[in-house]
Amino acid sequence: MQTTSKILMVRPFRFAFNEETAQNNYFQQAGESGSVAVKALEEFDAFVSQLRGKDVDVTVVQDTPEPWTPDSIFPNNWFSSHISGELVLYPMFAENRRQERKREVLDLLTRKMNHRKVIDLTHWEKEGEFLEGTGSMVFDRDKRIAYCCRSPRTSEKVLADFCARLNYDAVVFNATDKNGNHIYHTNVMMAVGNQVAIVCLESIKDDNERQKVVSRLISGGKIIVDISLDQVVRFAGNMLEVKSRNGQPIMVMSTSARSALTAAQETVISTYNTILSAPLSTIETNGGGSARCMLAEIFY
Repeated sequence: MQTTSKILMVRPFRFAFNEETAQNNYFQQAGESGSVAVKALEEFDAFVSQLRGKDVDVTVVQDTPEPWTPDSIFPNNWFSSHISGELVLYPMFAENRRQERKREVLDLLTRKMNHRKVIDLTHWEKEGEFLEGTGSMVFDRDKRIAYCCRSPRTSEKVLADFCARLNYDAVVFNATDKNGNHIYHTNVMMAVGNQVAIVCLESIKDDNERQKVVSRLISGGKIIVDISLDQVVRFAGNMLEVKSRNGQPIMVMSTSARSALTAAQETVISTYNTILSAPLSTIETNGGGSARCMLAEIFY
């Protein structure tokens, strides 16, 4: 099952620009600190309302004041949920992000959401090896493929461990921005839905790696929407397909991402999905992540 109608979101206690993650997230820009937290909450609450308005089953967890975790709004990086009952916990690059693995959320996931088996990969942090969940990996769940671009946040050692434990096949490649920097998370340049895959082929400079990604997507039955690096900067790669309780497919993105799409690209996506776009500019600017990063899929 590629998509789910069940989503977990974490309402931040005090969202802010995170200096630890800014070391290799070149999408982040510090905003006016006095208003960032307030504006982020407004964007978060409105986003939740839009999703629920499309009959998506959203569970909202309120973050706690202590320990303070400025990026708690992006829960998809520290855990992933799987239809066979696994809950996978991931090693995180930034030390202050490791504190997002709070007991309240873990209890909710294991006790109330019935994840029977916890696969804990966090021990890799001690070796300086990281894999930041569905930020580092973009899943084709039906074909059991993990698309993954190399970066300081994404260790091939941990990726191999994940794939061995969950019987996934990794498609690994380099993806860089216009300045030659590693794109920090695969999910800002790529998204895979039931029918459509959004990918920035321009970011994959190696011909063989680019062809490998294209071949695997096509063999997996996906229609490719190729976006540019300029569109990636506007978070057009940071989308997630979810579905309503009655099975209606919905492609979720920010208003920035939607406005970056060409008419032809939007037509392809909207042929197979209802498009939901939310204004998330404060979160995008300060957090360096967008709509997809805020949505933790739940399968149980």
